[in-house]
Amino acid sequence: MSYLFTSESVSEGHPDKVADQISDALLDEFLRFDPNSKVACETLVTTGLTVCSGEVLTDGYVDLHKVVRKTIKEIGYTKNEYRFEGESCGIISTLHEQSADINRGVVRSDPENQGAGDQGMMFGYATRDMRNLMPMPIELAHILLQELSAIRKEGKEMTYLRPDAKSQVTIEYDDNNHPVRIDTIVISTQHDDFADKSLPEKEGDEKMRLAIENDIRNILLPRVIATLPDNIQKLFDGNFKLHVNPTGKFVIGGPHGDTGLTGRKIIVDTYGGKGAHGGGAFSGKDPSKVDRSAAYAARHIAKNLVAAGVADEVLVQLAYAIGIAEPVGVYVNTYGTSKIADASGNPVTDGVIAEKISKLFDLRPYSIINRFGLRNPIYTPTASYGHFGRDPRFEEVEVYYNNGETYDRTEDGIVKHFKKVKLFAWEETDYVEKIRAAFGI
Repeated sequence: MSYLFTSESVSEGHPDKVADQISDALLDEFLRFDPNSKVACETLVTTGLTVCSGEVLTDGYVDLHKVVRKTIKEIGYTKNEYRFEGESCGIISTLHEQSADINRGVVRSDPENQGAGDQGMMFGYATRDMRNLMPMPIELAHILLQELSAIRKEGKEMTYLRPDAKSQVTIEYDDNNHPVRIDTIVISTQHDDFADKSLPEKEGDEKMRLAIENDIRNILLPRVIATLPDNIQKLFDGNFKLHVNPTGKFVIGGPHGDTGLTGRKIIVDTYGGKGAHGGGAFSGKDPSKVDRSAAYAARHIAKNLVAAGVADEVLVQLAYAIGIAEPVGVYVNTYGTSKIADASGNPVTDGVIAEKISKLFDLRPYSIINRFGLRNPIYTPTASYGHFGRDPRFEEVEVYYNNGETYDRTEDGIVKHFKKVKLFAWEETDYVEKIRAAFGI
C-alpha cells in the first residue's frame, strides 16, 4: 500500500535560520584570522535584539557587531517596520574562552591523533529519489523557498514578500519506496500588509491571501517546476493540494514574530526526517566538533555508496568518544536494498559493508577535516537551505593570514590575501571507484 511522507524547510529569514547564519558568519570570520580557531557560538534573535554567546579559542580578533549587522542586512532585514533590522538592533556578546578541560582532549602533540571534540553519534543518509541522492520531500521543500527568495531579491514580482517563510512538501510513495506523486504543498510566506482597507478586515485579509496564493500558483510553482528534471516534473500532476498562508495573514514575522535560536532546525538542515539524526546541531561549531564534521563524513560515505551502486538507500552512523580519535562505532543500514554479493553469490550483509567502509575511509577528525578543507571559512552558505544535497564548488575567499596556500591581490591600494576553497566538498562522489573496487562491482 502506498504511503505519504512529509518534510519541511524554512527560508533564510526564518528566525532560527537568522540565528544559524549569524553563528556561522562569526565562525567564518574567526577562521579567516586563524584556521585553528576553536568556536562554539550560539545566537538568539528577538525583537530588536541579537545575543551571541559561547566559547572561543583563537589568535584572531573579530568585530562581532560588524559581522552580525552585515549578516542580518544580507538576509533582508533592512526596514524598521520589521521590528528587527541590521542597522538598529541591539547586540549583546557573552563569548568567552573555550574550556581548558575540553581543549586538552582535542589538541594533541601529534595533530593526526586529534581527539573528537565531543561524544555522540552522527548520521549520514542517501537515496535515489533525486539526482543529488537526497530525499525528495526535503529537497523540493528547499527548492521552493530558494526560488521564493530569488523572487524577493529580484524585486520584480511579488514585491510584497518579506524575508520569513516556510514550506512543506508531502510525497506519495509506492510499496517499493519510489515517489509517485506530489500530494500536498504548503507555503507560508511573510508579506507586507496590502489588504484593501475599504473592506471588512476578514474580507480584506482573505482577498490579500488569495492574491498571494495566485502568485504562488502562477509565478513560483512554474519557476520551480522548470528547474526540475522531466521525471520529477511529471509528479506535479495538477491534483496536489496547495495551502498558502493557511492562518490567513503573515505580516508579523522574523525575530519579531518568534524568537530564533541557533541549532533549532536540525531536521531542516539534514534529511527532512528521513534516515536518522544524532541530535547535534551544526552552525557555529568549528570542525573539531564531530557533531558537524562527522555528520559531513557520514553523508559523504552514504552518498558514495549509493552512487557506486552498492544500494539504493543507505544510512551510515558514526559514533565518537570525546578526546578519542577513532570512532567507537561504524554502522550501515541499506534497508534491504543492497545489490552486492560475495564470491559465492551470497548477499553481502550490512555488517560486512560497514567493516569495509571502516577500512576505506579514515574517520579520525584530523583526516575528515583535511579531506573536506573544513578549517576554511566555508560555513555561512551551509546555514540555510540544508547542509546536504548542495553542489560542491570552488570559491575564492579573503583570509587575514598569509601562507603557502594564499595569494595576494591589491584592491584600492590595499594588499589582501585570498584562498581558493571548496564549498560542500562532502557532496563529492570521489570515492565511487574505490568502493566499486572494494566490493568487486
